[in-house]
Amino acid sequence: MLRTCFVPLFALALNALTSLPSLAQTNADSAYASPEAWLCRPGRTDLCSTDQTVTRIAADGARTVQTYKAQADAPIDCFYVYPTISLDPNPHSTLQAGPGERRAVAQQFAPFASVCRPFAPMYRQITLAGLRAVMAGNPAGVNAELPVEDVRAAWRHYLAHDNQGRGVVLIGHSQGSRMLIELLKRDVDGQPVQKQLVSALLLGYNVMVPTGKDTGGSLPSLGLCHSATTTGCLVTYSTFRETAPPPDNARFGRSNTAGSEVACTDPVRLSGQPLRSLLVRQESLLGQSLQNGPWAQAMQGIDTPFVDMPGMLQAACVKAGPLHYLALSIEADARGQRPADIPADIPGDIVVNERTWNDWGLHLIDANVVMGNLLELVRQQGASWVSKK
Repeated sequence: MLRTCFVPLFALALNALTSLPSLAQTNADSAYASPEAWLCRPGRTDLCSTDQTVTRIAADGARTVQTYKAQADAPIDCFYVYPTISLDPNPHSTLQAGPGERRAVAQQFAPFASVCRPFAPMYRQITLAGLRAVMAGNPAGVNAELPVEDVRAAWRHYLAHDNQGRGVVLIGHSQGSRMLIELLKRDVDGQPVQKQLVSALLLGYNVMVPTGKDTGGSLPSLGLCHSATTTGCLVTYSTFRETAPPPDNARFGRSNTAGSEVACTDPVRLSGQPLRSLLVRQESLLGQSLQNGPWAQAMQGIDTPFVDMPGMLQAACVKAGPLHYLALSIEADARGQRPADIPADIPGDIVVNERTWNDWGLHLIDANVVMGNLLELVRQQGASWVSKK
C-alpha cells in the first residue's frame, strides 16, 4: 500500500472527529519557545533558508534554471501549517519533526522564503494511526481539538515574540487548511489582528460561502481575493483535471448544501502571469512514490527539486452547478520538444494499491501546480499591504 493512504482517511474521518469531546490542552504555549517546535524560522539554517531551484523546460527542449533566493529582509511574514503527513504510530504526532513533516515543508513551503519570512510550527496533528482508529469506531486517544490548540498556541507565540506589527500570510493545505480556518475563526476574524492579515492561502479544502457571495460562510467577515492588490482576503481552491471534474462523491470542489457553494479563487488570474508550476521532481510527492513510470523517466537528467514546463499547463476556476474547482488542462499541442510522456503523467493523484482516488482530484499538487503564481501573488499582496500601512 502506498503511504499516501493517510490523506483520504483524514477527510473520511473528519465528521466523526469533530463530534468527539475535546480535552483541555496543557503546556502548549510554552512548547513553542523551543526551537525544535518549529520547522522553519527566519535567521537560522533550516529547510527554508536555502535557495530553491526549478528547471524550466521550454517547448524547444531548452532547459534553464531559475533560483528563488531566501530573502532575510522580506517585508512580510508567512505562517505555514502542513497537511496530513505524519506516520507516527500514535493517534497524534509528537512535536518532533519526522521525514513527512520535513518533506511537506520542502515541497510546499520553502520557496515562500523568497517573498516572506518563514514560520512553520510543528503541531500534534491526527496521524494515520489515529484516523484508522476513528474509522474503526475506536476513537480513544483522538482529540480533534489538540491540533487546533497547538496551531493557536504557535500563533500566539509568533504574535508575541516575532510579529512586531508586520503583515502576515497564512498558508495551509488539506488538514493544515482546516487548522487555519479554525485559527481564523477564533483568533483573527473580527479581531484587531485582522488588520495584519495580508491574505490566507487555504488550499485543498472546502471554504464555503453563500451562493454568489464572498463572505458569510466558513469565515463570517473575511472575503475572497479579487486582485493582487486586495489584502486581508482568502485564496482557496481544489485542483481537478479539466477532463475529470469532481464526481458525485468528491471530497472537494462540490457543494452538497443548498444555498452554499465551494469558493474557488484563481491564483493564475490573480497573479497576472502565465501559469508557473513548481512540480516535484524528487522521488516522493508528499509520501507517494515517483520513482517509477513515465514521470521518473522524463525527469532523468534534472537535478533541481522542482520542474516547470511553461505553456503546457493551463488552469482556471470552473463553476458548473454544484461544482466550483480549479480545472487543470494539459495542452498536448504545446509539448514541442519536451518529453513525450509528460502530458499523460503529471503526478498529483492519490493512488492506493494501483487504484486512483478520483474523488480527490489532483490533491497532492494543489500547491505546486501554481506555486510560481502563488509566490508572485504573495509578493504583490505584501507590497500592497506595506504601501497601505
